[in-house]
Amino acid sequence: MTAPVLVIGGAHIDRRGRIGGQTRLGASNPGTWFDEPGGGAFNAACNLARLGHPVRLIAPRGGDANGQRVAAAAEQAGIEDCPVVFLDRATPSYTAILENDGNLIVALADMALYDLFTPRRLRSRSLRDSLAATQNVLCDANLPGDTIAALATSAARLGKPTAVIAISPAKAIRLKTCLPLLDHVFMNAAEAEVLAGARAVDPADWPDLLRRAGLRSGTVTMGAGATVAFDENDIALLAPPRLEAISDVTGAGDAFAAGFLSATTCGETIGEALRHGTACAAITLRSPHATAANLTRELLKSGLALVPAAAILPRNPLNSGHE
Repeated sequence: MTAPVLVIGGAHIDRRGRIGGQTRLGASNPGTWFDEPGGGAFNAACNLARLGHPVRLIAPRGGDANGQRVAAAAEQAGIEDCPVVFLDRATPSYTAILENDGNLIVALADMALYDLFTPRRLRSRSLRDSLAATQNVLCDANLPGDTIAALATSAARLGKPTAVIAISPAKAIRLKTCLPLLDHVFMNAAEAEVLAGARAVDPADWPDLLRRAGLRSGTVTMGAGATVAFDENDIALLAPPRLEAISDVTGAGDAFAAGFLSATTCGETIGEALRHGTACAAITLRSPHATAANLTRELLKSGLALVPAAAILPRNPLNSGHE
């Protein structure tokens, strides 16, 4: 059996309110409300499982009804759920307010519980066994920075690559001191700016900025703008296909990470992995949920037909041999 992908990080309740008409700040707005299990790690794990990968999820949560709801949703998605339960705590939550077109206005993350997942938790027998049995590690920046650093160090000793979803600018800062330890970081432009200490004028400038910050490999998405992926050898640039309608932006970045990681796990090039991540994100953007329940390898294959080939850019000769 193929080794499972080990996913560690946020698995909580996503609450989203969507305004029905034109947004009026500082006033009551008519709209609709719903909630569902979510979180960067949880969403990515669901997508990976639906793409046919065995997935083991380790996520802190509370000993409450919401924690049980997350567990039930993980089981339904085909994930092997191995939670770290704090019986006297509430499961974290993420509350977002969206405009009528699905774009985010503001969000509130009530996630102090994740700070209790300290590096000491990585010493448990079950987690050490999970790390030894995995092929790849994916975590998110909901975890404390020192925990991410310790996880990446432990994984590297076993020859297991560690990728991280940056989650938000406020949480991406946790990765700044451990960038050289990480094998890949999934970011949007705001998160990349926090890590690089500068904003790229052109998408093709992100690799140099992030390499100087210590990162060997990463991807930077910019909504409808061009996405760039880079590793120690190559840079790939892709303009996402235009979508006529977006149902909800929540979870698109997590879907991109899952699609990209799925492709690299199967031996695809960085350019093809960029296409897979883009197609997976597009499928999710059309879904009213943070993960598309209908996602399959077959659906992803049909989505790939709409995604152009990535352009492979030449490396700057002034930087060759100095990364």
